[in-house]
Amino acid sequence: MGPCILALLSTGPRFGLQLVRELDDVGQLLSSQGTVYPLLNRLHDAGFVTSYWEVNDTDRPRRYYQLTEVGRQELESFQEDWERFSGSVTSLLATIPQKH
Repeated sequence: MGPCILALLSTGPRFGLQLVRELDDVGQLLSSQGTVYPLLNRLHDAGFVTSYWEVNDTDRPRRYYQLTEVGRQELESFQEDWERFSGSVTSLLATIPQKH
């Protein structure tokens, strides 16, 4: 799920609950909300994301996460690996005889 979070952050900063909602909207990506925050901490520790607090008068403070350059490189590397992997799986599945 880490690459999915990096992909969402590639379009701009988001706060944790926003990421949870977007992952949930896609479907089948989020096993539980509790998995997102530890993953964000690991992505932060790896240098793939940074975070900052934003405070305004109408909402409670929110911690926003944004992609770093290292995170962008990691995402690009994942995309290349994923394209090779998914292409291989698609080719393999195409060899399965069709049932009539």
